[in-house]
Amino acid sequence: MLTNQELTAKVKEISLTYFKQSFDHEAKWNQRLRTTGGRFFPKDLHLDFNPKMAELKDFEGVILHELTHYHLYRSKRGYQHRDADFKRLLSQVGGLRYAPSVIDKKIKYYYSCQNCGQLYPRQRKIDTKSIAVENVEEINLKNKRKLKIPLVFLLRIKKFIHIFFTFSPKTVNKLR
Repeated sequence: MLTNQELTAKVKEISLTYFKQSFDHEAKWNQRLRTTGGRFFPKDLHLDFNPKMAELKDFEGVILHELTHYHLYRSKRGYQHRDADFKRLLSQVGGLRYAPSVIDKKIKYYYSCQNCGQLYPRQRKIDTKSIAVENVEEINLKNKRKLKIPLVFLLRIKKFIHIFFTFSPKTVNKLR
């Protein structure tokens, strides 16, 4: 991983290449950032970056995004996400509108549709005690744990019924 000085040098180089303007402040890593790619601080004009983003191929797009905030603020134009100036300049330089996901989702459960066979990965187990479950079967995963897999289910909340998966016409008729 780059040091803060190397990161600042990289940001200065990208600023000159894409914006034809210098970056005269500091760029540093911020370990506390979780899902955000970076942050621009208007008070002292420094940039913070998520160190997890440095490993991604889109990291340059994150730098461009933060530099767009920086240069628009310095030129006293709309630098916030909602401003048209920001959106226009960001698309011109090819920066990312949103930060890429760095969260490694741990899929523990797989729910399968009985009709089409499509798998629905889930991080959390579905509470089958509070859900009306139809067609429950066990599936062995690679770690040889047996899991009960609801194939078709409904969650009843007061007067509303939320359907999580699309049902075939046969299944809908059975539920009525």
